[in-house]
Amino acid sequence: MGGTDVTDGWDWRRGGETPAPARPPGVGAPSVGPPTMPGADRTPLAPPGGGPAPGWPASPGGMASPVGPASPVGPAFPGGPAFPGGPASGWPAPAAGGPPSADASPWWSDALADPWRDPSAPTAVVVPGVVAPGTEPEPVTNPDAPGRPTLRHLLLIPVITALLAGTLGGALGYAFAVRGGAGAAVLGGTPAEVPALAQRKPESLAGVAERVLPSVVTVRVSSLGGTSEGSGFIATADGHVITNDHVVAGGTGKASVVFNDGSTAPATIVGQDAESDIAVIKVSRPGLRPVEFGDSDALAVGDPVLAIGSPLSLANTVTAGIVSALDRTMQAGEPGGPMRYYAAIQTDAAVNHGNSGGPLVDGAGRVVGVNSTIKSLVAEGQEAGNIGLAFAIPINQAKRVTQDIIGTGKARRTVIGARAEGPTGVVGGGLRLAEVEPSGPADGAGLKVGDVILKINGRPMTEPTDLTALVRKYAPGSVVTVEYRRGSTRQNTSVTLAADAK
Repeated sequence: MGGTDVTDGWDWRRGGETPAPARPPGVGAPSVGPPTMPGADRTPLAPPGGGPAPGWPASPGGMASPVGPASPVGPAFPGGPAFPGGPASGWPAPAAGGPPSADASPWWSDALADPWRDPSAPTAVVVPGVVAPGTEPEPVTNPDAPGRPTLRHLLLIPVITALLAGTLGGALGYAFAVRGGAGAAVLGGTPAEVPALAQRKPESLAGVAERVLPSVVTVRVSSLGGTSEGSGFIATADGHVITNDHVVAGGTGKASVVFNDGSTAPATIVGQDAESDIAVIKVSRPGLRPVEFGDSDALAVGDPVLAIGSPLSLANTVTAGIVSALDRTMQAGEPGGPMRYYAAIQTDAAVNHGNSGGPLVDGAGRVVGVNSTIKSLVAEGQEAGNIGLAFAIPINQAKRVTQDIIGTGKARRTVIGARAEGPTGVVGGGLRLAEVEPSGPADGAGLKVGDVILKINGRPMTEPTDLTALVRKYAPGSVVTVEYRRGSTRQNTSVTLAADAK
């Protein structure tokens, strides 16, 4: 492009003939051929000696053509000679002086007349295909054209969406599990239905504890020596709380109560009875839930029980056991202090310091006793701990004393009007009466000094404390059966117990 290609004296750019440069005799034209056709080799125009190239017919003007008379190359270039045979057979010539017609061969254009065209560039002839009459081309569908979704597409969309959502959910779950410290290992078996024993029915121990705990409190009382701490439980909706006398003994009158939810409230001491080891305090707070009381006289050895309180300052502690004995007569007290007597409920539920004053409840969640004391093997002055022997004041006795304290500020003491001395040491046991008060309950029943009391309501008498502790179990006015021996004769009598005159 842009240069002069000299071939056999023709100037392709100007279309005219110009003298070719002189060549030595016998030397052919430069080895430059016409534009190469597809599949044709470039062949020298003239062999040595100046003759025409083999297979190339002579062309007017000296132009060699590899096509011959049927060459489709086309008409002569502007200003130049025409190839033999003119246009290719079957191809109409272009309209004179104008652009090729619609039926003209795509070869007929002014591309060959372009003066800047490189005649040595390869060319191609585009021949349109011939469509047989009556044959229509096969329709071709545009794959990019929007189409109407099929049923398969409509079903595929939600399936893919569900799969993606599941995959995303699983990935997020795994990420949160890993962040929360869970490893790849799955611990335990496949979750199954919760067994009946783990469903915490209301009558189960867990159900009982859940129901009673809101009514149990921690009692703290200030004294000159510091703070005394024990347990208690709500006895009335207006705020009366039952606890042990030894929890509030020596206090200055200032007390506080800590509820199950951790909240606190001030309390005042209403009254106390040292010999029964029962005290009542009062707290002002709305919405209190009092406990349900049971019948301690209906207990049997082996009944399940729960001890609830704050042992060792551990609030809301629940321990379980059974009733291991009944009417276990107790005489307790600190040196220089009052003696306490009661026929206790013995249990193997774990009870420690701080459980004092808390409730002992039966399998139905009813209070049947007030936890009071424990047995220990430690030496005097050492810290005692649970060894499976704890004792509670029967609730029938505690209720009676509580009602007396709330009503009068002090409790009545039940007496029989007689005093016993040590064991007789004779077969059959019993307690010998050392004193009988004139006009007292024992005197009215015909008992005399020297009589040996064998049983009261069927309960054998073996220790001097047994008579006092067992009598305190009953309310004044109660009638008890006394089996005694006078000389060698066994006799029974009924004694109506009375309240102490004090």
